[in-house]
Amino acid sequence: MMTADANAPESLAQAIARVGSPVELLRNQSWPAITFPIAPEFTNWRDEQRAWSSTVAVMDQSHHMTQLFLDGADLLDTLSTISPNTFTGFRPGIAKQLISVNKDGFLIGDAILFYNAEGPEGLVLIGHHILLDWVRFNVEKAAAAGKDARYRLEGNSNMREGDPTFFRYQLQGPQANAVMEKVFGGPAPEVKFFHIADVTIAGKPVKALRHGMAGQPGFEFYGAYADGETVHAALMEAGAEFEIRRVGAKAYSSSPLESGWVPTPFPAIFDDDFAEYREWLPAARAGSIGGSLYSSDVHDFYFTPFDLGLGRSVKFDHDFHGREALEAIAADRKRRKVTLLWNAEDVASVVQSQVEPGTPAKFLDFPKARYGFYQMDRVLHGGAEVGISTDAGYVAFDQLYMSLASVDNSVPEGAEVEVVWGEDPVSRKPQVDAAHRQVRIRATVAPAPYHDYARSVYRQD
Repeated sequence: MMTADANAPESLAQAIARVGSPVELLRNQSWPAITFPIAPEFTNWRDEQRAWSSTVAVMDQSHHMTQLFLDGADLLDTLSTISPNTFTGFRPGIAKQLISVNKDGFLIGDAILFYNAEGPEGLVLIGHHILLDWVRFNVEKAAAAGKDARYRLEGNSNMREGDPTFFRYQLQGPQANAVMEKVFGGPAPEVKFFHIADVTIAGKPVKALRHGMAGQPGFEFYGAYADGETVHAALMEAGAEFEIRRVGAKAYSSSPLESGWVPTPFPAIFDDDFAEYREWLPAARAGSIGGSLYSSDVHDFYFTPFDLGLGRSVKFDHDFHGREALEAIAADRKRRKVTLLWNAEDVASVVQSQVEPGTPAKFLDFPKARYGFYQMDRVLHGGAEVGISTDAGYVAFDQLYMSLASVDNSVPEGAEVEVVWGEDPVSRKPQVDAAHRQVRIRATVAPAPYHDYARSVYRQD
C-alpha cells in the first residue's frame, strides 16, 4: 500500500480542503511581491517609461519569466488537445500567444510559444507559471500514456540556481528602427509580427522576434546567455545618439498598461475537470487574490478569452478541451477588454489620505498598484456591477493613472465608471494594509491598448 510523502508540499486540493474555499485560500495566501531580478531603476522610472514612447528603450527580460522547454513528436498534438490555438502551419520561425480554457470555456492563462527549431527543446513556452504548470501536467500525462512528449522547466532567476539558457532584450520605441539600422549597418530586417528572424549582432548569432511590450515598434532579441553582455553593449552603443534608456524593474512592471496585456488573469482551475490537476499542483504555486472583488463563488473571478482581448487566439478548426462551451461564448460575448483612465482628483485624494488624520484609503503605489498576484477590483456603472479592473498603475508619458479591465459590452467608450479600491473585508495577506478604508475612484472607459499606434497600426503588421 502506498503512503503519502510527508515531505511533499501541500497540494492545492489539500489546501482548499483545509481552508474550505478556494477564494478564502487565495485571498489570504501570502504571495511574494511581484519582483523583477534587475535593478529597480537605471535613471528613474518616469524617464525610463517615457523613453519607450518618445525615444527608445531596452528592457532586460532575461530573468523574470518562467521558461518551459518542449519537444517530442507528439508535443504539438498534446498542446492542441488543451488549447483553442490552431497549429495548422505552425513551424520554426513563428511564435504564438498560447491560451487554454476549462470545460466551460473560461481562461486558464496565456504565454508565448516560440518555435525556434526542429528537434530537442526546439519549442519554448515563456510567461508566468500559471499556464506553464497546466501544460507541464498534460505533457506528463501524455508521456505516461506512451506519447513522445517532454519538457524542461527553467524557473525565473529568483527561483533558479545559475544562469538562464537565453538572454532576452526588448528594444522598443519610435527610434527602435533607427537603432537597429546602426546595429545592422543597414535597414532593419523585414519581419512580420510574431515571426522570428535569425540575425547577427556584434558577431553573435541572435534570434529576433517582431514584438512589442508597450505598444511601440520593436524587437525581442534572444540568444545564448553567454553572448548577452556583448549584444547588450552593441544595442546601447548604437542607441546612444537616440537617448536610449535601460529600463529597470519599476518601469518594466508598468509596460502592460500601454500594450493592453493583462499579465496574470485569474485561472479557471476550480471545477471538476481540474480535480486531478489540483491534486498535482502545489498550493504555493496557486498565487493570491488582491482587490475589492469579494465573493464566495469562485466563478465570479473567471474570465473568458474574449473578456481579455484574447479572441484572436481562438480557432475552431480542431477538437480541444472546452471547445463546445467556448463556441457558445464566442457567439454571445458579454464583456470586452478596456483601459480605465482614473480620475486625477480621486487618485490625489487616495494619496492625500496617507498624510492626514484618520483611516487612510488602501495605499496606492507608483508606478504599479498590484498587490495580489491576481488583482481583482470591482467596477461599477450607475451603482451596478459591470466588470473587473485588473492591472493598475501610472504612466508618466501620459501623466495618467490607469488600469486594464474587462467590462460589460453595454458600457460604452467614454462612460464614467467607478473602480472600488481597497478590501472589505480586509484579507490577512501581509501585502495588505491592515487598517484602510474602501473608496471609489471615478474612471473613464477608453480602448485597450490605449494608444492609437498600438491599437490600430502596430498589431496590423
